[in-house]
Amino acid sequence: MSTATTSPLTLNWRCKHSWRQASVNTSWCLLGCSIGDMGTIAAFQLGGWPWDPLAIMALAMVNGLLTSIALETVILSRQMAINLALKTALGMSLISMLAMEAAMNLVDLVITGGAQLSAVAVPFMLVAGFLAPLPYNYWRLKALGKACH
Repeated sequence: MSTATTSPLTLNWRCKHSWRQASVNTSWCLLGCSIGDMGTIAAFQLGGWPWDPLAIMALAMVNGLLTSIALETVILSRQMAINLALKTALGMSLISMLAMEAAMNLVDLVITGGAQLSAVAVPFMLVAGFLAPLPYNYWRLKALGKACH
């Protein structure tokens, strides 16, 4: 599955199996990140708490990372001991999760002005959150043999 080189320039970017697996991995990460991220934004939006939108978005990103790790730990705990599941979840690609979170919140900022969920913004946030880390997750899987989870 892995190639002799890890350079993105010489990598085979046409492997359908690897794109499919990277997409599945990215989808699980998106689910976990979205729960914490959008849950935080929704709490502030519904609660009407007077925070700066950028501060809300920063907290949303942290909570998105935490819920992604928590979800992965629960999923992995079905296959291994809980302490090993947590260790594995903590070893996930932070770069992938940060790219996902940044893309989602940037789209929210552009569409709504920041830290506001709307029926228009959410689909675009999810698409951006999925697409932003996908090439990196493919590269990690194909070149290094490592999934983002």
